[in-house]
Amino acid sequence: MKMTPMIETFVMHFGEMGSRWGFNRTVGQMYALLVISKNPITANQVAEALSISRGNVSMGLKELQSWQLIQTHHKPGDRKDYFLTNGSIWDMANRVFEERRKREMDPTLSLLRDILLDTPANDDEIHAQEKLQEVHDLLEGITKWSSELQRLSPEKLETLMKLGSGVGKVLDIKDKLLKRTNE
Repeated sequence: MKMTPMIETFVMHFGEMGSRWGFNRTVGQMYALLVISKNPITANQVAEALSISRGNVSMGLKELQSWQLIQTHHKPGDRKDYFLTNGSIWDMANRVFEERRKREMDPTLSLLRDILLDTPANDDEIHAQEKLQEVHDLLEGITKWSSELQRLSPEKLETLMKLGSGVGKVLDIKDKLLKRTNE
């Protein structure tokens, strides 16, 4: 696959973003290349386009498959494996978020639950547990909220995102109305 300057700019940037999302730069570049490829591409085409070793491509493809972000495609009469993205951009966002939750949030929540079950030995530990309970409650709330968001269709998610700060304004109005009725 020939990378034009526009495609190369996107692929390189996506690689940097991928490193912030939980996979390395090269894997991010590989995924970006697959996202914008019109047709499924081979591992050799990925290696050539990104100027990376075939072994690096193989490891990266396995990583992307473990995240369920890509799938293998076969062409009749061709023994090569071709690769393409698995689902829409919304599906990708959900999978990345789900993997990050499993790798980051779940272990933290598990640790917090264990610590909160311990009997505090002194006032410092009592105070620490109170703060840890706040952290736990926040993470638990984020986890539940994100699970609800993941169940929404892409169309409903887009509508929700378009509402943006409008939701905050509605909540402000609700608070003002409640305040007036309580006075």
